[in-house]
Amino acid sequence: MARTLNPSRRSLLAGAGLSALALTLAACGADRPSSAVGNAEVAPGGRLGILTSSTDINWDPAKSQSMPMTSLAFVHRRLTTWSLSKGNEVKVVADLATDTGTASEDGLTWTYTLKDGIFFEDGTAITSAHIKYGVERSFAPALAGGLSYHKTLLAGAEGYTGPFDGAHLDSIETPDDKTIVFHLRQTYGDWPWIVAQPAFSPVPEDKDDVATYARKPVASGPYRVEEYATGVSATLVRNEHWSADTDDVRLALPDTIVFELGQDESTSVQRIIASAGDDAHAFSADRVAAAQLAQISGNAEAAARLATPAEGGPLQYLAINTERVTDVEVRRAISQAVDKTAVVSALGGPLGAAVATTYIAPGIPGRVEYDLYPTDVEAATATLAGKEVGELILLAANDTATQAVAQAVQQSLTEAGLTVTIDPQESEVVTERTTQGDGSTYDLVIASWNADFPSANANIQPLFASSEIGAGGYNISRYSDPEVDAAIDEAIATLDADEAGAKWAAIDQRIAAQAPVVPLANRRNSFLAGSGVTDFFVESYPAYPNYLVVGVSA
Repeated sequence: MARTLNPSRRSLLAGAGLSALALTLAACGADRPSSAVGNAEVAPGGRLGILTSSTDINWDPAKSQSMPMTSLAFVHRRLTTWSLSKGNEVKVVADLATDTGTASEDGLTWTYTLKDGIFFEDGTAITSAHIKYGVERSFAPALAGGLSYHKTLLAGAEGYTGPFDGAHLDSIETPDDKTIVFHLRQTYGDWPWIVAQPAFSPVPEDKDDVATYARKPVASGPYRVEEYATGVSATLVRNEHWSADTDDVRLALPDTIVFELGQDESTSVQRIIASAGDDAHAFSADRVAAAQLAQISGNAEAAARLATPAEGGPLQYLAINTERVTDVEVRRAISQAVDKTAVVSALGGPLGAAVATTYIAPGIPGRVEYDLYPTDVEAATATLAGKEVGELILLAANDTATQAVAQAVQQSLTEAGLTVTIDPQESEVVTERTTQGDGSTYDLVIASWNADFPSANANIQPLFASSEIGAGGYNISRYSDPEVDAAIDEAIATLDADEAGAKWAAIDQRIAAQAPVVPLANRRNSFLAGSGVTDFFVESYPAYPNYLVVGVSA
């Protein structure tokens, strides 16, 4: 069975991304995190500010990798979307469609029916043709940059370059204005998650100008772009043709949403801590750095406005190059030797991370807790006794935080009797060597991963399928097991979500028995809101706030 080859991945491969003061925070004895702040009742209205270090927001869905609960979702709807609420795992739900799709018996065909009463900002009714055109234009080279799972999954899409020359995809049918049918080249049980990605937003062909659509999109969501000042701000106002009766996930509480672009991250957090004027009704779209986590933890009023997932989320891990460290007993000993609490300290302590034991990250449906390799230096040392293990090269990005993690790992392995040399490199070099190279330049590498969508598929397949070795793939442990590949194919093709989840959980532990990767920590992304922001929370996945339910108090 053919597999998806090298689709887009939301990876944090290069490094940890925390400030140099991570160790300082670990010493502060920060309290356990709270995932939600600002839960007072709030009525619609007001102005919400969003401060971001990004200098640009590209509103063209074809070029976007935006999650379904952040900025783009204010303006664009999709066939399906994510339902994310406090304390619950994210679920896929209907958006423009009436349900999450009906699959044929062989899973190769998915049919969707559009809701009644859905319109663009100019009052034009949204039809299946608008969805098809939106998907087709995402194949155009001029609109590259967005998530691309659908490009490898749709049948007959090889070599397709978009609709602008009159060509269309036969694998997308629109028998009437309300129905759209997709034909896939392989059975893919997670297809409902795929049609929640930006490319499945409707685009009216007669209003499409590739040169300007990123600044002047036609809205299908509760807000439209009223003003865009490049590098300065973006202002959204209500789309009067959006109806809450057709939308169960977007509360659309503020009257106006203003993105302040190009903001210094540290300055933004200081503004939100002060919570003065408009900043009381704003939040920062950037993660709070470790230095400011330490500051916030000492300020009870500000700490009450900090949202941090309880379990942690994105996986920080140590990949072991299985082509160079071929002895599975040595890899298991490495897994036992690593002091994960030292890694957590390097990532900022309890507010920065939590110890990881599984490849499937917290917040992903179907995840099963296990700890195959509790830290046991004595056992690791005993296993390594008599083994001929040469010097191990530990490749790691040269930012301060990643180097702190690398040093924690190095110290642990040294205590078990191994010789480890850290090779610090620019993040681009790390990515090139691990995803494009032949694997000959490293034995170990520090990496991080956050899945593009909340399925164990997006945690396991890209990191462990043999098809993802080299050529841009993220199987940087270069792990290859034909039986695991077959199990991955089987799980991908399983249509029942619960059945698929059980298969992925079994694959997780099956791979762990061969120890190609040491799960080190689940990162905790913390975000800060002003005192007048309501329903601001962060769950383990996606580890970012749900913009769509945030409101402002009077």
